[in-house]
Amino acid sequence: MCAWCGVSRQAHYQQLKREQAHEREAQVICNEVRKIRRRHPQMGGRKLHKILKPQMKLADTEVGRDRFFEILKENDLLIEPKRSYHRTTYPGTWRCENLLADAIINGPNRAWAGDITYLRTDKGFCYLVLLTDVYSRYIVGFDLSTSLSVEGAERALHQAIKAQKEVPEGLIHHSDRGVQYTCRDYRRKLKKHGMRSSMGQTGNCYDNALAERVNGILKLEYGLDGQFATVAQAREAVVQAIWLYNHERPHNSLDLQTPYDVHQHQLRKRRPQSTSSIFRAQGAKVLSVGLAA
Repeated sequence: MCAWCGVSRQAHYQQLKREQAHEREAQVICNEVRKIRRRHPQMGGRKLHKILKPQMKLADTEVGRDRFFEILKENDLLIEPKRSYHRTTYPGTWRCENLLADAIINGPNRAWAGDITYLRTDKGFCYLVLLTDVYSRYIVGFDLSTSLSVEGAERALHQAIKAQKEVPEGLIHHSDRGVQYTCRDYRRKLKKHGMRSSMGQTGNCYDNALAERVNGILKLEYGLDGQFATVAQAREAVVQAIWLYNHERPHNSLDLQTPYDVHQHQLRKRRPQSTSSIFRAQGAKVLSVGLAA
């Protein structure tokens, strides 16, 4: 027993042992977080905890979410949010109602949300068109080009239709009122495939919040807000970012499941042998390791 503090030698060494175990535990967690961040540079704490929880359980390490966040904070691993903006669409003259506002979306391929964002290169801007499934948050189609013309939106739409194989009659295609979506050629293609146009108000980002959110995730979490040397380099980064977003990133609104898992699970309920992949549809080669080293 220590005469000064009244603590036995045994209790002192037990406390030391616990502290050393906590330090080792924190070091292991930080190492695993850094490994994940090499592929998902801006992944937040809740998603990291969800991914690492099974590993911690196997290692007989019980770390709750509060303690997990403390470890991240102590080791400067918390993420600071970033913001950026650049205009990519200009309103067209054609108008239609917002069908998404009152719609009940209870499965994939009931509604898709389209949007356009920009990427910087040393030679100027290029433009990324995205189509996202409203129910699963799965990106069903995309296109990157140096032009804001309608052809980019048409290519993304064609890719989505080809990958899904079956597009239900009456699928809602929601977007802003950008000229790419309001032009006659694009509307004709939607009608050909039995889709219904839906649009929010001009300048109201909340009317297309889901698409805006997906754009933000790709740019702020996967480095697409940086500057690329060439369009080819930007295109490779886009393919990698979309793969990681679709297949590996847990989504808060999906109970921390990935968009791909939710999309495929619901499709198989309707058609047991059904699978869909935008990468298979376009023949893209996507690496499974070392994407964001």
